[in-house]
Amino acid sequence: MALKPKDRQNEIANLIAQKGEMSVETLAETYDVSLETLRRDLARLSEQGRIRKVHGGAKPAQLHSEPSFAERMTEDLEEKQAIGYKLRAELRDGDTIFMDTGSATLIACDALLGMNGLTVITNSVLVAQKLGAEAGITVYLLGGVYGSGNQQTLGVMVRRQIESFYADHAVLTLSGLDVKAGITYADPQEAEVAEAMVRHCEQVTYLVTSSKFGRRAAYRTGGLAEIDKVLTMDPPPEPLASELALAGVQISTEQEDDNA
Repeated sequence: MALKPKDRQNEIANLIAQKGEMSVETLAETYDVSLETLRRDLARLSEQGRIRKVHGGAKPAQLHSEPSFAERMTEDLEEKQAIGYKLRAELRDGDTIFMDTGSATLIACDALLGMNGLTVITNSVLVAQKLGAEAGITVYLLGGVYGSGNQQTLGVMVRRQIESFYADHAVLTLSGLDVKAGITYADPQEAEVAEAMVRHCEQVTYLVTSSKFGRRAAYRTGGLAEIDKVLTMDPPPEPLASELALAGVQISTEQEDDNA
């Protein structure tokens, strides 16, 4: 059965990341599509920063760097909103959770409104403002060096405060999820905060849009085995899907919801 364009593009990006530079002809033959269709796929992937177009083909992208937080809030918006409702289904009233500073975590907050007895520990000022107004939610805002770009707190003070808590879940975002590189971030200080949260929780859950699959950024926090669950809408492409399964990672997708 032919792949949907988005699924095919995910697989193309992952294949190029694994094999290196590939020609348009080879890719078109691999996915049984026309050269014109394949060129459109490469153009889309290039716009997303997931591959680099070269004469006659494409090669792996340079390490990913994040756009502004405001831009990320509009990227894949519907997908992030849907992932937020998947997160709500994972949580129970009375849970204690870490939440980091990511557009997906902030957007997911809308789905958590109305929960009772939820305790949220976060370094995101925006998450604290969104959830702190709810009567049934207690928010701890971690103090540290203020980063105005993402409206977050960072640094050693944040990491030390995280050590004073233990949560049921760490709800995190990332810049890239890749077979070889594992979990990566574009910002080293955000990576350090995420690492600290992972060490002080029962379950590690990542909110991952499909554009993050096969992407690599500069700062690695760990391998696939450090993930307990990935909440996403589209299944990861191969070989990432198989490697996640081997690592014991649970993948919750839209297809899973449809089959429930």
